[in-house]
This record gives sequence, structure tokens and C-alpha cells, in this order.
Amino acid sequence: MTDFTTDYLIVGAGAVGLAFADTLLDEDPDCHITFVDKHARPGGHWNDAYSFVALHQPSAFYGVNSMAFPSEQIDDRGPNKGLYALASGAEVTAYFERVMNHRLLPSGRVAYHRLSAFTGREDGGTARIRGVLSGEEHTVTVRRKLVDATFYQTSVPSTHKRAFAVDEGVAITIPGGLPDLWKDPARIPSNFVILGGGKTAMDTGVWLIETGVAPDRIHWVRPRDSWLNNRKYVQPGEEFLAATVESQIAHLKAFTEAEDGHGVFEALERGGYMLRIDPDVRPEMYHYAVISEGEIALLRQITQVIRTGRVTQITRGALHFGEATHAVPEDALFIDCTARAVPFTAEANSGPQFRRDTIVLQPVHVPLVTFSAAVLPFGRIDLIGHGLIMAILAAVVAEQDRQPTPLARWQEAIRQPLSGIPLGLGLALVVFASCYTGLHGALYPAGSYPLPPPSERSTHGFNPDHPHGPDMLSHRH
Repeated sequence: MTDFTTDYLIVGAGAVGLAFADTLLDEDPDCHITFVDKHARPGGHWNDAYSFVALHQPSAFYGVNSMAFPSEQIDDRGPNKGLYALASGAEVTAYFERVMNHRLLPSGRVAYHRLSAFTGREDGGTARIRGVLSGEEHTVTVRRKLVDATFYQTSVPSTHKRAFAVDEGVAITIPGGLPDLWKDPARIPSNFVILGGGKTAMDTGVWLIETGVAPDRIHWVRPRDSWLNNRKYVQPGEEFLAATVESQIAHLKAFTEAEDGHGVFEALERGGYMLRIDPDVRPEMYHYAVISEGEIALLRQITQVIRTGRVTQITRGALHFGEATHAVPEDALFIDCTARAVPFTAEANSGPQFRRDTIVLQPVHVPLVTFSAAVLPFGRIDLIGHGLIMAILAAVVAEQDRQPTPLARWQEAIRQPLSGIPLGLGLALVVFASCYTGLHGALYPAGSYPLPPPSERSTHGFNPDHPHGPDMLSHRH
């Protein structure tokens, strides 16, 4: 006899699992959901992040569908001036606690096992969980689906394993250790060395400068540079609508006209939609990071940039890059920002979202991970149709870039498709009808994973009470 019974067992109570459950509560009003998570509170990796971490984009693009972040206002100072404020890490974790405690648990249909680990599943579908601190083991009967919300395996500096050696006596920390330096003034170094070229390293550089550290005291090991989205064009609200449409049209035009990937980004940079820290270095990566022009201006003040590759060893007063060595001040404090947000190991679990009795939450709209999770409860067949509709709209709008000003481009992008509705609609219907079946077969090919029978090819399996369920017309009322 099992200890608990549930319809959906969600492994992971981070942003992705919470966004999925939030929608599922509304879409399947009779289901029961159980969370199992190793952390002491909801929020996943946000519980492990450095204290000065913040969202890179406005909070309107994050979180769950049913609950907005409590405060969204325009910054009137700092490098983000004129744009929507960025929720701090503390605000994000508090938000997810509110989602769990004021939205999910009060429904009476959600159970939450904190500080617990999912340890596996028996052949009959019964899952096993174990208390991290207590060591007690329990079994859970899962009536419908196991939901894996750990695909991203998000790594942060406090949880990742270093890929380089550090000699004894070398002063090294993670970004989260910097705010505590005041407790021991003797540890405050003459120089700081940032390791890594990602957004965590950028956050650290901005934080150091904003706290008063002179840029010439900062060294930055940056093996590769990255293209960065200009936050000015990643804003919600009517006041930013024209800029948003302008940016999307510019993206479509760049993809149409450029000869290669570098050309796409360089065209977008000329329009101000993409940014890079060093204008003289061609970026080699793009991870969807979002940054403001003010932050770029601060980071460009750091001129001691080391581009010798990835660090293999750190000794007192020296960085080693294989056979190459780069000298640094002996009392320098090294800051490890080399954690990879989504490690390569996550790729091993990539594949169909729906795998018989398991749902593996993966991106369907990169890079909006919470949006991707929130749309999954509508059913996978729906996603193909929605994707086709968006692709058709994008193709129509892509032809409308004929005016020089942003406002005129926005007006033209809206007016032209509307004026050609008969032709556009006819084309859309033809494309939709001809591509729907083919795309479904391509995305869910026979043999790639054993698929359930047609009556179960939705998020919830067979449930006559579910609005998207099979045979809904014959079973309802």
C-alpha cells in the first residue's frame, strides 16, 4: 500500500514546475498535484544564487500566469534608467513562495514535499521519495503523469564543480561571497580577477564598479565574447509596443538579408537591437542574455581583459591556460563565475516532451522557460497549431518594413496585413492545413519514442471531464 496518491507528481518546485502546475490547476480543475523538491522552499536555483542576482528582463516575462510580481515600475536611476525595474533574487524567491503558499496550496489540490528527493519509480508506476534530512522513504501512486521539471539542471556558482585546479593558499570565492568581505577587512584584495564570460561575470563586474571598486583593479578572464539583447527592446507595456514591433521586424529583415549568422548579429547591432561589450572583438556565442546600454558602458571601463582561453589552473600570482601563463597580483581575489546555466548533461535527456507516462518539461519557446512550461498543459497538439499561426504572422509582418521611422514601421506592420486579409487568410489556411499533419509527424516521428494511443496524446491522458480531453463532445453534459 502506498503512502500518497496523486494525478501528477512534479519533480522540482522551481520556476518551470510552478508555471506548469499553475496552468494545470485551471486547465484540469479536478486533478491533484504533488511536488517533490530538494530545496527548503520553492524557487529552485534562485535559492542558491548570489545575493546581488536579479532578473535580466522585466518580471512581466517571468513567473506564473496567474500571479504578477508585486511591483513593476520604471527605474529612474542607475544603468537601467528608463526601463522596467529588474526583480532582485530576494524578490524572486519571495514571489515563488507566494505562488506556492497563496495560490497552489490553498487550492486543496496540491501537496508539497520540501527537502525531499525523488529516488525512482517502480514498474507499476509507483514513485519513491526520500526526506533529505529525515531519511524517511515514502511511496506515491501516480495516476496520470510523472512530470520532470529538472531538465535544465540550472547550475549556479554555489553549486557547480570547478573545471580547473586551484593551489592551496590561493584566494578564490564565488560572487555570493563578495558582499561578506566587509566582515574581514584583511581579506579585501588590491585586485579582483573575474573568471568567465557569461552573464554572471557581467553582473559581477557591474556590481564591483557600482560598489566603488576602480575598474583598473579588475581583471577579467573572458575566453569568448557574447552577443547580448538590448534590454530597451525587451520591455512590456503599451509605451514600448512600437519599439518591440520595430525590433521584431528588424530581426526578421536581418535573417532575410544576411549571408550568415555573423551578418545577422552585425545588422542587428547597427540598429541598436544587439549589443557587445568590446566593439573590436567579434562575439562567438549567443545565450539570450539581456543587458542595458548603461551596463555595457560600465563593463567597457574594465580594460584588463585576458583572452588566453579557459583557465586550467590557478597558482599564487598566476593564471594558467594549458602551457600559457598570465601573471596577476599575488594578493588578487579570484571570482569563479564559470558555472554554466544549463550544463551539457541536460542534452542527454532532450527529446519529446511527452513520453508515455512522463512529461519532460523543455523549451518550446526559447528562451522563455516559464512560458514554455505554462503552455504545455494545453496539450502538445495545440502547440503545433499555435506555432504555425505565429510563423505565418511573422512571415506576413516580415514584408512590411518600408518606412524609415519606428512609429511608421509599427503602423505599417499592422495596417498592411489587415488590408490584405482575404489573400493573407487564404494563404494562412492553405499553409496551416498542409503543414499541420506533416509537422506533427516530424516532431513526433514513429519509433523515436513509443507513443501512447491517440486518446492519450494530450497532457492529461484520458479524462472525460477535461476540456481538451478526448471524446469531450460525447462525454460532456
